[in-house]
Amino acid sequence: MAAFNVVRMKLKPGEEDAFVAFHRGRDISAFKGMKSFHLVKTGDGEFVVIGEWEDIDALIAARPQMIATLDGVRDKLEDLGGGLGLTDPRSGTAVVSLGV
Repeated sequence: MAAFNVVRMKLKPGEEDAFVAFHRGRDISAFKGMKSFHLVKTGDGEFVVIGEWEDIDALIAARPQMIATLDGVRDKLEDLGGGLGLTDPRSGTAVVSLGV
């Protein structure tokens, strides 16, 4: 069953162009088991990253690589507050999938 990771983040003012360019230039083939990657703008300076994976084992195995990628943009992120830090990550296995 497919698995997904979702990470919410907020950018420091003036960092949006560099942040988007960083992700636009990525090659997801370096992430074994990743099927798709989406960067979604959810508000002013707010983004969600959504990764689709072949299965939860592939997602788990890629976590160190995902953290290393995050390190490349960590300086562009604002603290989310409430003790969350710079990101609000979630991941899990799909229980319902609909689509084309």
